[in-house]
Amino acid sequence: MGRLEGKIALVTGAASKRGMGHAIAVRLAREGADVAVLDKYACPKSIWPGDEGWGGLEEVAREIRALGRQALAVVADIAVGGEVDGAVARVVEKFGRIDILVHCGGIRGAMTKPVVELSEEEWRNIIDINLTGTFLIARAVARTMIPHGEGKRIILIGSKAATQGYAGSSGYCASKHGLLGLGRTLALELAPYRINVNVVNPGGFATNLRDQEIIRRAKEQGISLEEAVRQESQKTGPSSIPLGRLGRPEEIAALVCFLASDEADYITGEAIDIDGGV
Repeated sequence: MGRLEGKIALVTGAASKRGMGHAIAVRLAREGADVAVLDKYACPKSIWPGDEGWGGLEEVAREIRALGRQALAVVADIAVGGEVDGAVARVVEKFGRIDILVHCGGIRGAMTKPVVELSEEEWRNIIDINLTGTFLIARAVARTMIPHGEGKRIILIGSKAATQGYAGSSGYCASKHGLLGLGRTLALELAPYRINVNVVNPGGFATNLRDQEIIRRAKEQGISLEEAVRQESQKTGPSSIPLGRLGRPEEIAALVCFLASDEADYITGEAIDIDGGV
């Protein structure tokens, strides 16, 4: 513990209770960082039993403060440049700088819709949030890092869909392939300033990102949402995962914490899979 003592971190996509951003923000705080958490919605809804009273960004901020660290909750749409710039300015105004950016914000979009059936509106929405949003937040934060870049980190959360195709998920795959290319290019451009950039590619994880697919499945099968959630909770994970289960957000957080630390000082431009052996 304490590997990130004195560091300032910004974590996007941090409002969902079961999300990677929430787990990452808390882990960075446990390691000594002060943390700003950002999301489009202050308190997104969850379909899972027991999440009804979840407080969203402000609750994550309270968890961070309970660990003895400073916190800031910011609501902003990462797909809108003006909002992104304003949010980053707020973080710098409060903390003076940003040492670590962990960008988790994104959407899953259609999972079972062929390209020939995908609407232009759906396509643009996925690209705007997952790819353009990544460009906007990385650009805004990198601009603040460059003057004193030594030891600073940008960690982008990609996906296994960044390196392979999935039938029915063209928009998501395209956006994550683009994110990977952007991350590798950023690593080259920011290396002279001693700013490390890496991409983490999760496989199957039990997070709120799966909620919309569960809702869709319930409608298609004509079952209640409660029954669809119950079925999902009984799954141990696809048979294609050698370790036999879905990943946990805390396992992503552990990897991100390592990449944010001085121990990863010679790692940049990498795409690191965390997928249970797939």
